[in-house]
Amino acid sequence: MNQQSVINCQPELVEGGQQLTTILVTGGHGQLASCIKCIEAKYDDLNFIYTDYHDLDICDLNQVQSFFAANTIDYCVNCAAYTAVDKAEEEKELAFKVNAEGPKNLAMVCHENKVVLIHISTDFVFDGNKREPYTEEDKPNPISVYGSSKLQGEVEIQQFLKEYFIIRTSWLYSEHGHNFMKTMLRLAEARDEISVVADQVGTPTYAGDLAAVIIQIIRSKSQNYGLYHYSNEGAVSWYDFAKAIFVEINEGIRVSSIKTEDFPTFAKRPSFSVLAKFKIKEKMSIEIPYWKDSLIKVISKLYK
Repeated sequence: MNQQSVINCQPELVEGGQQLTTILVTGGHGQLASCIKCIEAKYDDLNFIYTDYHDLDICDLNQVQSFFAANTIDYCVNCAAYTAVDKAEEEKELAFKVNAEGPKNLAMVCHENKVVLIHISTDFVFDGNKREPYTEEDKPNPISVYGSSKLQGEVEIQQFLKEYFIIRTSWLYSEHGHNFMKTMLRLAEARDEISVVADQVGTPTYAGDLAAVIIQIIRSKSQNYGLYHYSNEGAVSWYDFAKAIFVEINEGIRVSSIKTEDFPTFAKRPSFSVLAKFKIKEKMSIEIPYWKDSLIKVISKLYK
């Protein structure tokens, strides 16, 4: 395994003279990129370059072009995103700059350099009015600035590039960064009771599972390009997700269920955003863990 911070002028070779596959990972300090870092040592044939916005501002086309010119890159995994869902309602221009213009720049430069782009999108592109899992063929209808900006990013990529994988995911969490699970763990140390929304249903997805799928796509050299859905299996409300977290850490926190209207936020959330995964399972031959099994795995890492 070879890991680099920023610059890699020439492709490296593994033992025997085989060229490494070099992967640029943007958003290098986020939870998904951190999960990729945790498993990259298993793959001696892959060479990773991690960047954050200090190293590479994807919103600056000139920077992106210069970076790709200075580095030999085979795949770009775009984990960079504006993810402050409520704040995006007030910072619409910034959200669209990062979530739409940034992916557009990456798509244009990937096209110029024959680089495959793997872009992470979201279940928030849907309005939540459906009551069965959303497929890739369902028409998006975002109800928030965040969802709209992420959808525009998808559109830009599809306009400028053919060799791409757009992966929509949902309710991402891990042992890294900021996420719902870690918020619940923090609140468990300070409270005896907590109220959680029970009328929003989706699928918690362990970022480590998604990281493994991304690497599998890269190593398989799949050319089944296009739009895919990936989350863990199953469906659950935020309320039930919270209860499951507290059960796993053996904390007797009282969890009360509330309605979305009882917990107003700046941005609207889809009330149902479960994703259908038939396409990615068939095209990529992957097995997807059940959400609670992955939660148990993550909790065990934190409390072992």
